[in-house]
Amino acid sequence: MTPENLRRWRLVLGGEEDGTGHALSEQDSGVDGVLAQLYDERATRRGDRRRGGLGASAPRVARWLGDIRQYFPGSVVQVLQRDAVDRLGLTRMLLEPELLAAVEPDVHLVGTLLSLNGVLPEETKETAREVVRKVVAELEERLAERTRSAVRGALDRAARTRRPRGGDIDWERTVRANLRHYSPDLRTVVPERLIGYGRRENSVRRDVVLAVDQSGSMAESVVYSGVFGAALASMRALSTKFVAFDTAVVDLTEHLDDPVELLFGTQLGGGTDIARALAYCQGLVERPEQTLLVLISDLYEGGVREDLLRRVAELTGAGVQVVTLLALSDAGTPSHDHDNAAALAELGVPAFACTPDRFPDLLAAALRHEDLARWAGED
Repeated sequence: MTPENLRRWRLVLGGEEDGTGHALSEQDSGVDGVLAQLYDERATRRGDRRRGGLGASAPRVARWLGDIRQYFPGSVVQVLQRDAVDRLGLTRMLLEPELLAAVEPDVHLVGTLLSLNGVLPEETKETAREVVRKVVAELEERLAERTRSAVRGALDRAARTRRPRGGDIDWERTVRANLRHYSPDLRTVVPERLIGYGRRENSVRRDVVLAVDQSGSMAESVVYSGVFGAALASMRALSTKFVAFDTAVVDLTEHLDDPVELLFGTQLGGGTDIARALAYCQGLVERPEQTLLVLISDLYEGGVREDLLRRVAELTGAGVQVVTLLALSDAGTPSHDHDNAAALAELGVPAFACTPDRFPDLLAAALRHEDLARWAGED
């Protein structure tokens, strides 16, 4: 076995008597130490000063946060932070501004902060907002323009017509589509097919309702939904509504111009009453055939299941296009209610998970009225 392989096994196994006989360098000893503080359960239980246990000491946690940033790249730091919160219960890391300022911001951290929103000390709230603001800005840079571009393309295609009035003919597209019909005698293109745009204000403007489950398991989806909601609200061709729900329903549409404010308006961690949320969304529908309702939920219904299915049937029967996302996250398909997902599928409403990077394409496909069950199967 090569020295490098011995070194890797030594770091994996940990402990002094690991059987490899390999001595760690000063750098590797530091890596071994910070990992032991988090993952060495025996040391964590006994609060070993030398190796394990972050304990409840704020200075010790602060030093550990600094150490992991020194030894690992940002993506690994985020994983270690999440494990520290989950394994050691270090929510105090997020309740004190000096510790919160030392963490590596990411979507999971934002979800945890939102779940703690009600208990954050006043002196920590502004630090928490800065963390959320930073993550939201990064997500907007990554996703917002792609979303707007995909939606614009879908609406342009929906607006195009093969029988345009004279003033609505798109001559550039018409010429390109008819180049094969160039007449040498006339020295011009003879268009056999006209392409134009319909009157957008009457036929293309779409209404989008995002109904977002804010129960504790949906934290990451809530964060991404807020960013996408803000991007959609910035488009004049769409009228966007944002509804968050648990056992109660809150309309956060007025905050779509500020996704940070919108996210802090959610209350992660409650139960779930999807039927009640859909009843509220029904009241928002003014033009059913021009409305897209995206329900983002794992479908664990705490309300009346029959009401949930009846509301969906009424919406689709009226002409509303309904899509159910079990998650809007990078984590894949989550635990969800398979019976409810199957029942919705029988009503013609597909239910599947979607990553944030694929969501713009999903929106475009929905706005083009494509078969989303097939779209999801091809992903």
